[in-house]
Amino acid sequence: MSLAAQSRTSSPLAQFAWETQPEADAWLRRVIDDFLSRNPFAAALSIRMASETGTRFFDWVDHVRLPKSDAIATLLQRLGFQPDTRVFHSCYLHPGAIFPRVHFSDAAGIAVALKVDAVADFLQAHRLTANIEGALFNPLRRALVASQDDTELWVVERHGSVDLEVTEIDQQLRLAGQRHLEAFRTRPRAMDDPLLAFAAAEHRLRQAIDEIGRDVACAWFFQAEREYWQRRCKAGAIQKARQDRLGLGWANHDHHTYRSSRACFVPLIRVFEMLGFQLRERFTPGREAGWGAQVIEQPNAGITIFADVDMSPEELLGDFAHQSMPARQELGTVGLWCALHGEAFLEAGMHHLECQFDFTQLRHQLASDGVGMMKPFSEFPYLKQAFSQGDVWPVAEERVQRLLAMGQITPQQAQQFRREGALGAHLENLERNEGFKGFNQTGINEIIAGTDPRLAAANN
Repeated sequence: MSLAAQSRTSSPLAQFAWETQPEADAWLRRVIDDFLSRNPFAAALSIRMASETGTRFFDWVDHVRLPKSDAIATLLQRLGFQPDTRVFHSCYLHPGAIFPRVHFSDAAGIAVALKVDAVADFLQAHRLTANIEGALFNPLRRALVASQDDTELWVVERHGSVDLEVTEIDQQLRLAGQRHLEAFRTRPRAMDDPLLAFAAAEHRLRQAIDEIGRDVACAWFFQAEREYWQRRCKAGAIQKARQDRLGLGWANHDHHTYRSSRACFVPLIRVFEMLGFQLRERFTPGREAGWGAQVIEQPNAGITIFADVDMSPEELLGDFAHQSMPARQELGTVGLWCALHGEAFLEAGMHHLECQFDFTQLRHQLASDGVGMMKPFSEFPYLKQAFSQGDVWPVAEERVQRLLAMGQITPQQAQQFRREGALGAHLENLERNEGFKGFNQTGINEIIAGTDPRLAAANN
């Protein structure tokens, strides 16, 4: 299924019915296992990934290169892969799953490319000397790091590029990328009127898109977003340090989650659509949940967003991504989080970053670093998910006073927020199997309810 897939029914809730792809998954894993058996450096790295970062080698694979084969090309198409028309090479992707791309070459043997945040960081971490193709701030950079027995291990660094071969861009464009990354890092986030802050962000984004292109601007913007979130999330900072020790960075990110007030949801989606995001599935966990979500994806930059907002199931059936929702007196879990901390797009930062891990390994490793996990809300063979315990952030007095004046919290809750703050950011532990691209649309509600700051106030 592609992003533009038509609904199987008239309901917008059934437009994206992701399914597992066990046969394609098994074939890819056999290919990569064969590669690991013949490339000692990659095999050792795979072991270190598991023991030091709680991640799996397979989840870091950007693409696999194989010798040209009509038989394998036919097999790939039977398994659901389609030609990737964005590139000029013989390359296949699976639009209905999360899998690495497969492309064919005249070269002999197997090559596997791992995605990393920065090629230079990987080389430094492993004390390697290798030629880096692509200058600093080029949309694509790569390096060959280990070759043996007809195998090659590459690392690739992408900033909005889907290319397989490096094309150097003009130095002025590379300098512009650096300048716009700095502008994203320093954008105004806290303003009396959040809509003015959204407008300021839109202005910077338009300038970047006009100068360096939409996909590259998107990639640099989300690098800045992850940096901001990481400074406010203990579990994120700890895990990032672990992954940096192997020179990997956050290239295993699965999706970025933003919480939004009802008033700011349309501006939030508008900003992301400027960056090339396309609407994917939408859902609410049930009539009593009080919140819903819109999933959006930027396929060229490789970014997926989970955007949460207080809403009713009836509103979910409308065009809530583009039509403003009326104000409500009562705040749900998502709305209260925004009222206490600010918009996730602005001063609060993301609610959580979800990356792909070995679910059990990460839980044990973070526990050894003093980071606990909340109860899992997905425990399927093909999808496992759990939040870290989360950071408690102080709440500004003016926010408490505003909520009290509006009658949206009780005096008891106000005192609790003043004394103890309220839950802020999380890291999410996610394991995907069999290429499953979707989310748990029911089990998530219990865990979201568990992040409601009013629960702590009610228990004191």
